[in-house]
Amino acid sequence: MDPAALDYPFDPAQIAQRPLPERDGGRLMVVERGRGVAAHAAVCNLAQWLRPGDLLVVNDAEVMPARLHGRRASGGSVEALLTEPGESEGTWRCLARRAGRMHDGERLRFAPDLEGVWRGATDDGPLREILFVADGDLGAVLRRRGELPLPPYIRRPDGPLPEDHARYQTVFARVPGAVAAPTAGLHFTPRLLAALAARGVEVVAVTLLVGPATFLPLRDGSAHHAVPAERYDVPASTAAAIARARAASRRIVAVGTTTVRALESASDDDGATRPGPGRSALVIGVGYRFHAVDALVTNLHLPRSSLLALVAAFAGTEAILAAYRAASRDGYRFYSYGDAMLIQ
Repeated sequence: MDPAALDYPFDPAQIAQRPLPERDGGRLMVVERGRGVAAHAAVCNLAQWLRPGDLLVVNDAEVMPARLHGRRASGGSVEALLTEPGESEGTWRCLARRAGRMHDGERLRFAPDLEGVWRGATDDGPLREILFVADGDLGAVLRRRGELPLPPYIRRPDGPLPEDHARYQTVFARVPGAVAAPTAGLHFTPRLLAALAARGVEVVAVTLLVGPATFLPLRDGSAHHAVPAERYDVPASTAAAIARARAASRRIVAVGTTTVRALESASDDDGATRPGPGRSALVIGVGYRFHAVDALVTNLHLPRSSLLALVAAFAGTEAILAAYRAASRDGYRFYSYGDAMLIQ
C-alpha cells in the first residue's frame, strides 16, 4: 500500500465546511467497479440507483463529546481525544496533543469538576491513558465537559457550531462511543428512507464505534499499516437478514467504510456473517478479496488515507482515482460534510 499511489490533486476550497440545508441535498457520483464514473446524480434520488431487494446496512454509532481541553500544573495546555474506556475503573484511552514531555502521574485539570492523572503510553500504538477523577458521576461529567470532535479539516476556531451538534450525527445514531461520525450515513433522512422502502430496499444496522484509525494517515515506506482496534457489534437480526439476502442472491449495500469494516471483520471466507460483538483492526488495501459487501455508499476521502485505500480496493485504483479527478474538476464537495459516491 504505497501512500503516493493514493494521492490526488484538488482545491482545498472544496472541503465542505458546513452541512447543506438538507441532509439529502448533496450530489451523488455513481461509479461502476473497475470501470469508472457512470453518472452524476443526487443523493435524494439514491433509491433510483439501487435494486429492489437490496439490503442496505448502516452504522448506528453515535458520536460522543470526546474532545477535552485541559491544563497542566505548569500552566501548559493539553488536548485529549477520548477513544474508549480503559481496563481500570475511571481510565480512558485517548489521543493526546501537546503531551510530549508529560510524565506518568502528572495531574491535569480539565474543569472545576474534572481532573485527570496521566498514565502515559498503552500497548496500542499512539494511544495514551488518563485516570479521571470527577466530582459526581464520571460519565455525566465527561458528557457535560466534552466537546464534539469535529475533524481537523472542518475549521471551527471557537468550537463546534450549534448546527454541528445536530448534523454531525446520523439519523441512525443509537450506540454512543464513536469519536467521529460514520459520514456516509449523514446523508440519510426519513424522506430518503421512505423512498428506499418504497423501492423495496431493506435497511438494517450494525455498530462500529469509530476510533482514532480515522485520523491516522498511511505511513510512507510501511508495508503494513496498523491501526488501533475498534469495537463493533452485529445484531443477530442483522446477521439473519444478511443470510436471507445471500440465499436469495440479493445485494449487500454498505453505507460507509466503517460498515464495510464491521461486515468484513464479522464474515468468513464464504460470506457468512457471525453475529455478536468483536474488535476490528482490519485494514483493507488493494488486493483484498471482499466477502461481505456488493456495493458501497461512501463520501469522498482524504488522500493517502486507509479509507481511500479501502475504496480503491473495492472500486479499482485507476477507476477511483479517475472518479476523484472528475469530482475535483466538477466541483464536488469533499469529506465529512461533502457529497457522496455509490460504487456498484
